[in-house]
Amino acid sequence: MLEVKNLRGGYSGREVLHGVSLEARAGEITAILGPNGCGKSTLLKSLCGIVPAASGQVLLDGQDLLALPQKQIAQKAAYLAQSRQVPDITVGRLVLHGRFPYLSYPRRYREEDRRIARDVMEELDILDLAETPLPRLSGGQQQKAYIAMALAQDTDVILLDEPTTYLDVSYQLQFLRQARELSGSGKHVLMVVHDLSHALETADRAVLMRDGTVAIQGTPEEEYASGALEDVFGVRVVRVQAGGQWHYFTMEK
Repeated sequence: MLEVKNLRGGYSGREVLHGVSLEARAGEITAILGPNGCGKSTLLKSLCGIVPAASGQVLLDGQDLLALPQKQIAQKAAYLAQSRQVPDITVGRLVLHGRFPYLSYPRRYREEDRRIARDVMEELDILDLAETPLPRLSGGQQQKAYIAMALAQDTDVILLDEPTTYLDVSYQLQFLRQARELSGSGKHVLMVVHDLSHALETADRAVLMRDGTVAIQGTPEEEYASGALEDVFGVRVVRVQAGGQWHYFTMEK
């Protein structure tokens, strides 16, 4: 269980998170929802210590992550940012960067690290791009390479900020399926998802944020029934059942 208790923090003395508390369970996908500027990305960065918390706790199975050195945090929580620079290195070298928290001095990759990187690239169907420099790839291929780097970190917690950005529709659906498989392996998967329909149809639980606080958290069905989604986003949310599951749509009020 990942428990966030009364987390406060922000940037340059400006508080963005105002006492955020939430729970995310192993084996589930937790979607972080909310309008632009509500603190979603700041929350993910605070959970893994990239943005220092002013107060509060982040407990993973009772252990306070924020009390650990950054290297140990990186062995427990992997973070994939929404936007990144594109270094002039190969896909294989980028994915290997996910193994960096496990290296001792002198920092040399072990056969285990190379095996894990290969397995992840094969799983994401980019092994044939291992020797290709990142700048030569499409935006979608670059995104898959960065996702592979996060998965190669092999952590109990995976924090993904808009992971389907730059992916076309087929790759978006493929990634969401892989995210479910990943959570099914017992990991805590927390995703900031811009597409409300994808989030509600994929997540086991959702945390709806507004102005740096948690407006509501629960299952997608509970959040839909509460009317909080319509209140926070200012849209009408409707759903239809097809293929044995609910599908959500948004429209103007």
